[in-house]
Amino acid sequence: SEPIAYIIAKKEFWSLTFNVTKHTLIPRPCSETLVEVTLNEINNQFHQKSIKIVDLGTGTGCLLLSLIHSLNNNCLGFGIDQSKKALEIATQNAINLNLIDRVKFIHSNWIENLPIDQYDIIISNPPYIATNDIQSLDDTIKNFEPILALDGGIDGLDAYRIIANLNPPITNYLKENGFLILEIGYNQHKQVIKI
Repeated sequence: SEPIAYIIAKKEFWSLTFNVTKHTLIPRPCSETLVEVTLNEINNQFHQKSIKIVDLGTGTGCLLLSLIHSLNNNCLGFGIDQSKKALEIATQNAINLNLIDRVKFIHSNWIENLPIDQYDIIISNPPYIATNDIQSLDDTIKNFEPILALDGGIDGLDAYRIIANLNPPITNYLKENGFLILEIGYNQHKQVIKI
């Protein structure tokens, strides 16, 4: 049956309420770990100075907006997504959270349309489920959530290969002490490190 979050069109994440639609993944508590790790790196490395964060595959914007909400007013966020409908939801979430003046959403396939600049942190929760594993997912996921945001290719690692082989390289977009922080599947850390 249809997930409650889609029926009520809302889901809590990082103690904030986000609009969701069938064009976006439903934010999950396990992804809050990416927010927590990113905030720890920011506090350890940047000491809350003005920073710029990019979120590749922003979806609802929950990762980016949770970070921006948790940081000082000098921090800026850039949410990238290839789905215009997802970007509409992310924009609405930014408006609802009073963060629209601190974020910019960009329709793009990965970094194609990202302004060339030096960013402090790039985050992503890319599709990482192997194509053949999608059918074994819970019906509420495989029958309702956008396959484009779930399917990571034959071994679930396609998005990580794309990120590793972007042209220009992703490192060109990071400041010297910048970070790339990715969510990965529970059994993928060794393969992602090799990529």
